[in-house]
Amino acid sequence: MSDTILNVVNIEKKFHGVKALDNVNLRVRANTIHAIVGENGAGKSTLMNILSGVYSYQTYSGEIYFDNALQQFKSIHDSESKGIVIIHQELSLVSELSIVENIFMGHEIQKFGVIDWKKSKQEAKRLLEVVGLNEDVDTLVKYLGVGKQQLVEIAKALSKSVKLLIMDEPTAALNDNDSDKLLDLIVKLKKEQNLTVLIISHKLDEIIKISDDITVLRDGKTIETFPNDEHVTKNRIIKSMVGREMDNLYPSRVQVKGKEALRVKNWTVYSPTVPGKKVIDNVNFQISYGEIVGIAGLMGAGRTELALSLFGKAYGTSISGEIYKDNRKLELRNIHDAIKNGIAYVTEDRKESGLILIEDIVKNISLPNLDKFSDKGILNEHDEINAAKELCKTVRVKASSVFQKTQSLSGGNQQKVMIARWICNDPDILILDEPTRGIDVGAKFEIYSLINQLAENNKAILVISSELPEILGICDRIYIMNEGRFVGELDKNEATQEKIMNIIVHNEGGSQNVNEE
Repeated sequence: MSDTILNVVNIEKKFHGVKALDNVNLRVRANTIHAIVGENGAGKSTLMNILSGVYSYQTYSGEIYFDNALQQFKSIHDSESKGIVIIHQELSLVSELSIVENIFMGHEIQKFGVIDWKKSKQEAKRLLEVVGLNEDVDTLVKYLGVGKQQLVEIAKALSKSVKLLIMDEPTAALNDNDSDKLLDLIVKLKKEQNLTVLIISHKLDEIIKISDDITVLRDGKTIETFPNDEHVTKNRIIKSMVGREMDNLYPSRVQVKGKEALRVKNWTVYSPTVPGKKVIDNVNFQISYGEIVGIAGLMGAGRTELALSLFGKAYGTSISGEIYKDNRKLELRNIHDAIKNGIAYVTEDRKESGLILIEDIVKNISLPNLDKFSDKGILNEHDEINAAKELCKTVRVKASSVFQKTQSLSGGNQQKVMIARWICNDPDILILDEPTRGIDVGAKFEIYSLINQLAENNKAILVISSELPEILGICDRIYIMNEGRFVGELDKNEATQEKIMNIIVHNEGGSQNVNEE
């Protein structure tokens, strides 16, 4: 019997006449971890959707052989019945249901046509032991962190007698600790469950750590497949992905620091859902024009909550403290007040709380800027469209036209549309929350260059990122946040990953503020 479990032959897929996949070939060995890498828009997700039956066999050309048999999947149910299960980047769990209900949803264990809850719970407990999750199976999923939810998704896949598990950016929303645990679990499942894993990730360090083979896609085509041996490096993979050498992952910039743009004093925020819980505790900091300032910290440190609370009290209750812009005290009652005073916020979740995916690029850019294109309440669509075209050129959005739906754009281009929206608003202070999450290395470089350009245009930039190399690579100063407080501050020239982590670790359970007056 062949050791090949999956063989993809000459797959071609078009959207509106444009080839998303062009003669793609892929061979996956059984009981291996096979990585698929490529820039945003390379065709990775399209290929995975074909393999998992999201796109019916009638909508593409080419052949798929799984377990040595030609497959023609008409639906996800068809692929799952053969043992192919996909876990998408956006988890498909129902938060109001329990762990056991989520694991067996759609393929319930029944007895005489009625759900057998006793057997269901027994099997759910066994699956949780396999994935290393110590939780009561009756616990509602909404009470689990993202890392634990990811484990429930894997348990759900295992309940379907999975042979080939497809994982799309499985660690994108996880901190380093949870990411390491998940990667270790994937390797364990390969060895102990004879599982074959097809993984998509932009985190090349993770790919090198766990994969057996690597396939590179570029512009919808298979570039190469090679074993992950001791000779494979990040630069080797990047060159294949982007078609050129990338000696520097972060564009250079000469900082020209201007006058103080924003100062936050004694900022305290309480949780809107847990009475009495202090989420942001007496934070003080400042940013100058022309400066890129980063906030580093572990997941749950309060970085996003801080940003949202500053952006017109979009998060939190019982908010106290003061905000000064250009040495003038601001009273920001809502998001409209923040925008009116030149403050913009690019959310970490472009799909859920950022873009309107069913709308085109034009509408997504103009949404918070309608006053600019209106006269006496009447929208000037000509100006709106022209502005969108110019902004798409500025930020280098790759799209067929400004009328393309944003849901059909790659992650990198969706992020550029988000930034274009706020450039259109011409803010003085721009808060970027996880600006390159789920974006490939080439698109990241373009986003970094754009951030640099904004700083050179005398904007004050605040960057929140879970990737320490990113914070170190683009920021002039770095505030370190832990448990709702700022516990340290480092200049770019003295900052290292080790110093940042040491500051966090040595301030667990107690901390001090920086820049207090």
